[in-house]
Amino acid sequence: MPRRPLILALAASLLFAAPLSARELAPILSAEARFHPVVAENGMVASQEALATRVGVDILKAGGNAVDAAVAVGFALAVTLPRAGNLGGGGFMLVHRADRAETVAIDYRETAPAAAHRDIFLDDAGNADAQKSRHSALAVGVPGTVAGLALAHQRYGSGRFALADLIAPAIRLAEEGFVVGPGLARSLARAAPRLTGDAEAKRIFYDADGTPPAIGTILRQPDLAASLKAIAAGGPDAFYRGPIGEKIAVALEGRGGIMTADDLAAYAARVRAPVRGRYRGYEIASMPPPSSGGVHLLQILNMLDAAPIGERGPNSAATIHLFAEAARRAYADRARYLGDPDFVDVPVARLTDPAYAGRLAATISPERATPSDEIVAGALIDAESNETTHFSVVDAAGNAVANTYTLNFSYGVGIVAEGTGILLNNELDDFSAKPGVPNAYGLIGAEANAVAANKRPLSSMTPTLVFKDGRILLATGSPGGSLIITTVAQIVINVIDHGMNIAEATAAPRVHHQWRPDEIRIERGLSPDTIRLLETRGHKISQGRAMGSTQSILKIGDELTGAADPRSDGALAAGY
Repeated sequence: MPRRPLILALAASLLFAAPLSARELAPILSAEARFHPVVAENGMVASQEALATRVGVDILKAGGNAVDAAVAVGFALAVTLPRAGNLGGGGFMLVHRADRAETVAIDYRETAPAAAHRDIFLDDAGNADAQKSRHSALAVGVPGTVAGLALAHQRYGSGRFALADLIAPAIRLAEEGFVVGPGLARSLARAAPRLTGDAEAKRIFYDADGTPPAIGTILRQPDLAASLKAIAAGGPDAFYRGPIGEKIAVALEGRGGIMTADDLAAYAARVRAPVRGRYRGYEIASMPPPSSGGVHLLQILNMLDAAPIGERGPNSAATIHLFAEAARRAYADRARYLGDPDFVDVPVARLTDPAYAGRLAATISPERATPSDEIVAGALIDAESNETTHFSVVDAAGNAVANTYTLNFSYGVGIVAEGTGILLNNELDDFSAKPGVPNAYGLIGAEANAVAANKRPLSSMTPTLVFKDGRILLATGSPGGSLIITTVAQIVINVIDHGMNIAEATAAPRVHHQWRPDEIRIERGLSPDTIRLLETRGHKISQGRAMGSTQSILKIGDELTGAADPRSDGALAAGY
């Protein structure tokens, strides 16, 4: 039977079949269709870069499942979105295999080298040294991306593709090149002061005089293509125990780093159990520690579960007030309790217990903001850069992937290991360099996230899957550092409580509260009347730049509806 073509708009009058009943479906379809998602029948990919999205769709068309497509997208983004897509960083992947009724979390977060220690980022006077933790070779964690993608392919792929098949599109893009678009041109121009200080990065991305590529330029990365070919031929061992890892270790040693070939050889991605909860009858699965994302996503949703959010309306003063108060309490707990579960005892069950959330919710006044000074907790911890990236994939069989990964800063530490073409991360800045001292994003360190050998720094990444009656409904996630958790929560609330289609849910203005600073950060688009009402409740309002870049897929009946965040230039949701 011929496959149906991609449908480009969702008509509000369409009737959809199971798995959702008419009563359950009504709130999702009730919103005025001001924004239209992409709709497809057989598979959908949403990512921050169009070429990578098309790579994923091609794998689905060729018979791959969602995991196969996600692995191909992950490698492709290392070529086409170098500020965040990566081989030299790490991240988290949530995988659902419908045929096995199995959902797992793959932790491929970077680890600290064996020689790392608690005081590594302090100067001689015992003060935190930002240069060491953010801009030096000491900041580079052992990369996890290659191990994580390979593990996903091996355990959860369809079995129809070798790893080399899934890397082949990335090799082609690196070797033959691709056209530099406006987003990449702008990011390379902004990053020039950092990247041109590294001879290899300058050689790859800039002219000899340091001029960034113009829009329309063809960017070729032959060294990266060679590294990808080596991984395709030798699997992850080529990276961790072969010539690529050796080159990385040599490059860092020459720049004063401490990572060794032994650190790379010892790295392993881990399969963990997702954190799970329920919200208004929907099942939520998200990332467990060492990400704080899933725990506090559930904590926020648990506090709101008894509140009539839908009746109060999207982005009304009453809704924003309750959301900000719930987020304020969750972030205070996050500061005290979260860290690498292999090193500290993280009370996940307690933090995600609806009864505990009920006690916290009882402290929320419906009319007045609670000053953050009155909420007792530890000190705030890590935040990834806004240059993290997320992608989601769902196939016709109901398999799904939500993946978030990062280099931390845009283009990581700005170092390329000679002969590899691989940009390296500066993820160790996400540790607490010293209790009470802010990291690069103004968030203050805590004991649970202190630096230690082989430890994984805490994260905010929140790849999330939502189910109804055991079947995938929503795959979502976002970059955005400390904003990630609240961004993902608002996608879930916009769909479930406010009946938005996935494009509306994505485009709606966002708000954020993270306990400290004691303010609600807002995007443009909120009514001045709403802002005044929030201020009368005692909230301080701060208008900032756009928050996050969600890449989401919502399944309605037999149709997949996707939305790439309009906040990201070049993002694309596509299916077939």
